[in-house]
Amino acid sequence: MKKAAVLFFVLTAAAAALWLCLDRSSSGLSRRQQTLLQQPALPPATKIARLVVRKSAHEMDAYDASGRLLKTYPVALGRQPVGHKQFEGDGKTPEGRYTIDSRNAQSGYHKNLGISYPNRADRARAAAAGKSPGGDIKIHGLKNGLGQIGAQHLRFDWTEGCIAVTDREIDELYALVQPHAPIDILP
Repeated sequence: MKKAAVLFFVLTAAAAALWLCLDRSSSGLSRRQQTLLQQPALPPATKIARLVVRKSAHEMDAYDASGRLLKTYPVALGRQPVGHKQFEGDGKTPEGRYTIDSRNAQSGYHKNLGISYPNRADRARAAAAGKSPGGDIKIHGLKNGLGQIGAQHLRFDWTEGCIAVTDREIDELYALVQPHAPIDILP
């Protein structure tokens, strides 16, 4: 009987843990993240002229051409978020000034906006270490087929160096960020 009770307890605990992982509510997120997720969508005529990622805060600010803050998005980063990307496979999100240099509506991660990493200095630093700097750094949504995870993706830094937002948020950014907009990625 004791074995059955222990087995029941273990299975119940495992089921509860799985349910928490699949829970689409905002539980498990910080109050700040919850507040940011409740912001209204930007009007369709809005033009985002500049983005600033603050890695330590896990936030990305969107500005108009006059420098007015339009919205702040909570973000997930590379699985090793501290420090500047050094080479391909290090799991870090780059730091520095880049531009939005491409768009992909057929991404494997809902949609994406390309970031102009690596720049000349990034290539030189990686070459000095005898490595590839990597590339394909994007602002993107969730992996296709996993969009129902929604904001729960914010619980962990999970990308290979990209900046991840929800599918709803990448839809908004994809529509409103101007071509070649600068993006500053800060520590």
